Amino acid sequence: MNVSIRLLQENELAAADHIFRLAFGTLLGLPEPTEFYGDAAYIHHRWKTDPNRAFAAEVDGKLIGSNLVVNWGSFGYFGPLSVHPDFWNQGVGQRLVEAATNCFDQWNTPMTGLFTFAQSPKHHVLYQKFGFRLRFLTAILAKQVQQLQPIPQGTRYSQMSEDERIQSLKAIDQLTNSIYEGLDLSQEVLTVQAQELGDTVLLWDDASLAGFAVCHYGAGTEAGSNTCFVRFGAVYSGNDAGQRFEQLLDLCEALTAAQKMSRLIAGVNTSRDEAYRRMLARGFRSEIIGVAMHRPNEAGFNRPDVFALDDWR
Repeated sequence: MNVSIRLLQENELAAADHIFRLAFGTLLGLPEPTEFYGDAAYIHHRWKTDPNRAFAAEVDGKLIGSNLVVNWGSFGYFGPLSVHPDFWNQGVGQRLVEAATNCFDQWNTPMTGLFTFAQSPKHHVLYQKFGFRLRFLTAILAKQVQQLQPIPQGTRYSQMSEDERIQSLKAIDQLTNSIYEGLDLSQEVLTVQAQELGDTVLLWDDASLAGFAVCHYGAGTEAGSNTCFVRFGAVYSGNDAGQRFEQLLDLCEALTAAQKMSRLIAGVNTSRDEAYRRMLARGFRSEIIGVAMHRPNEAGFNRPDVFALDDWR
C-alpha cells in the first residue's frame, strides 16, 4: 500500500470530518459510529485557522485519514488524528504523527504534547516511538449551570473596542508567558472571534488582567449544542491564585447562562491538583479521562502551581 501524506484540501473537509467520526465511533463501539461527537466539530475551523497545519493521508487518490496541528507558541500539540477503520494497523497513523512532529521540529517548538486514551497501550506505543512520554491524567469535566447574575460589563472580548482588544491581547500574552515562557494563545482568541465560535472572557483585578478563558459554544464548534466549552483558560499563579481561579470559573458559568446554554465543559490536567480539586468541589464531574503525553518528558505548564483549563484533543 502506497500512502502519501499531503496538506488537507478545503473540498475534503466534509470527508475528513466523516472519517474522524467513523474512526472514533468505531473505536468506542458506538451503534452508529458516525454520530460520534454529535453536532460539535473540530475539522473545519482548525483547517480554516491555518490550512498549512492540516495533513491528509491518501491511498490511490482516496482520502483515508487526517491530522491537525495546533501551535500555541512555545507549546504545540496535534489532533484529532483519525484513520478510516479499513486502513487501521497499516502504519497510516504513524505517517500522520510524523507529519505533525516535523512541523514542531521546523518551528523549534520547545514543548509538545497530546491527549490520548489512558487505557490504550497501542496508542501509547505509537506515540512513544516519536519521543512522547506518559504523564498525568487529564479529566474532561462537565457541570450543569443554573441561571446566574448577568456577566459583568468589560469582561467579553467581543464587546470591546479595537483598542481595548489590542491591550487585552497584550495582557493575555503576559499572563500565558508567566505560566510557561513563550506560551501564546492569541490565535485562539482571534480564531474564536473571527469565526464566531464563541467568546473570550477576561477577569480584571482593578486595572490589570487576572485571568481569561477562550470559550466555544453551540453547534458547529468544539462545544456542541447547549454547551459552553473552555478551549483554554488560566489565571496568574501565586498568592490568591485559587480565588482568582474560582472567579474565572464564575465568569465561564455566567457566559454559559448568558448564551442560554446549560452545560459547561472544561479540561484540567490532574497534575494541577488544586485546580482539579476546586472544580470537583464546584460540582464538575468527569465525562472523559485521558492521559497527557509530553515531548520532552518534562512538566511544561502541567504543574501544581498552575491554575489552567485546557483540552488537547
